[in-house]
Amino acid sequence: MTQPNNLLTKLFQGVAVVAIAALFVGLGFWQLERAADLKASLKVAQTVDTNVVPLQSVAQPRVALGADAFNKTVSLTGKYIANFKAPNQDDGAGVVSDWEVALAQVDERSAILVVRGLWSERMNNPEIQQSMNIDIQGVLVASQSTDRTDNTPGVISRLDSAVIVGLTDLDLYDGYILARSEASDGQELQRTRVTEEKINPKIPGYYWQHISYVVIWWLMAAVVLYLPFYRRRVTP
Repeated sequence: MTQPNNLLTKLFQGVAVVAIAALFVGLGFWQLERAADLKASLKVAQTVDTNVVPLQSVAQPRVALGADAFNKTVSLTGKYIANFKAPNQDDGAGVVSDWEVALAQVDERSAILVVRGLWSERMNNPEIQQSMNIDIQGVLVASQSTDRTDNTPGVISRLDSAVIVGLTDLDLYDGYILARSEASDGQELQRTRVTEEKINPKIPGYYWQHISYVVIWWLMAAVVLYLPFYRRRVTP
């Protein structure tokens, strides 16, 4: 009975070794996928679609932005009905400054936040009145998730329509627009335009860090497969 028992034991050991090695190989492929996803997310975060499309074609009020709406260059014609200061904003160059943000009424029932430029230049176009139609083109960006300051009258804590929902009866769009150009009656409004904040990907870590984990997991799989043969060689 000893020989069958030894054979069964070796069979179980062999299955266990293969299973553990397969687990390590699978973890390596998982890290490889995370590295690819991280690379793709960085590309999406840094790429702006410069083809201009109407805002209503990629977004709807009271509906969360879809992934295909991020960083789209959109156009709309609306009226500025409120202005806010957004302090401590960080642009794509890492410059921290206060921004002027306006609430643009898109139609009779909806509105969206528009970053017009620097707060220090808010008086550059004194002729602009709330009753005027403004033609706007800009990049549609996801709402900020962290506060930069406290909400106070005329000041918003972050670029997010959720922080002003109690100030208007209009249906608000998710996200906000970074204005690239504004015009009234065909006359372009001159402002210093701000650039997109650098977006951190939701996948943690760095690309080469994930690649190094791939190598480690696959190396461990090779070690597990080699150990039984090594033990046989050193056993007298």
